[in-house]
Amino acid sequence: MTALAGALIASGPAATLAVSDGADGRELRLAGRLDAYSIAGVWGHARNALAQAAERKVIIDASRVDYCDGGGVAMLVDLLRQERSAQAQVTVRGLKPEFQTLLNQFDPVALRTPAPEHEERLHAVQEIGRAALITWRDVSTQIAFVGETSSALWFAIRNPSSVRWKDVWYTCEQVGVNALPIVALISFLLGIILAFQSAVPMRQFGAELFVADLVGLSILRELGPLMTAILLAGRSGAAFAAEIGTMKVNEELNALTTMGLDPVRFLVVTRIIAAVLMMPLLTMFADVIGILGGALTMISFNIPVLTFLREVDSLVDVKDLLAGLAKTPVFAILIAGIGCLRGLQTQTGASAVGISATRAVVSGIILLVVVDGIYAFVYYLMDI
Repeated sequence: MTALAGALIASGPAATLAVSDGADGRELRLAGRLDAYSIAGVWGHARNALAQAAERKVIIDASRVDYCDGGGVAMLVDLLRQERSAQAQVTVRGLKPEFQTLLNQFDPVALRTPAPEHEERLHAVQEIGRAALITWRDVSTQIAFVGETSSALWFAIRNPSSVRWKDVWYTCEQVGVNALPIVALISFLLGIILAFQSAVPMRQFGAELFVADLVGLSILRELGPLMTAILLAGRSGAAFAAEIGTMKVNEELNALTTMGLDPVRFLVVTRIIAAVLMMPLLTMFADVIGILGGALTMISFNIPVLTFLREVDSLVDVKDLLAGLAKTPVFAILIAGIGCLRGLQTQTGASAVGISATRAVVSGIILLVVVDGIYAFVYYLMDI
């Protein structure tokens, strides 16, 4: 390369720009700190250097950049998005990996076209196609997230010391201990309503005692695990989505990535482990409270609590309890995983966090019901 101009063109408090021309094109050498306070002195000169070489290839050498924040990335993106011919493209080389990660989050080509003032109204076929494309992208994102989470969980199993256990125990308190009052209230009311509604018609046949069998089986096998999971989806799943969504809006996730920390291992794994640990305990607590609510209801039908519990014990065994508890780890993974996924998918805007929380709750409840139906079908085939 034959240097035609190698003098220092501009300098800020800690940023410098030098330009040199050669047979292959123009080279812009950036050095120092590219932050919001230092780029003002070099940004304009860099754009002028690109304009003067409109028909030549330009290479931005960032190998000597020691620091780059959002302001520096904005400058690089602005230089890359300039309209140029195919033979005069702008490329960045030598940028450190942690800064390159920040730069890769933006598409300079997409930023060349200004956003339309009013969104064009699409035809029905176009709406269907766009909906299908959005669904396909969402499914692809979910598949990728499942793979990343599985890899992170497997790494945590092989390296327990890498797990941030303090965060796990804190999340256990939020998911488990703080959820006891609402779980107790809903389970108790569920047991009362179920016992009362079934005892009224069965009283006509003098079969009030068999209400104990109905309450015991339904709560242990289905309603206890499912209602607890739905409560956690509305409570903890939404909280996970809101927490991680707020972190993304505040660019805290970008900060974690810049520091070399994987957000999935750092945020998602701890929440999934906490949910898996707490979900079976909450389910057993809900089972006990629900059966107790049914027993207290049957007192009004002249069936003592002790008689009610003996009837439950005569029909319900450990197999029924385990059939309900076997669902809880899968429910916990679904609740925590979907909540974290929706949080990571949070967009920008004032309502973005609320939308993510709503999507987490709706998606979680739908999948919980679907998975519970799959379990019921499998139990039927296995005669459990």
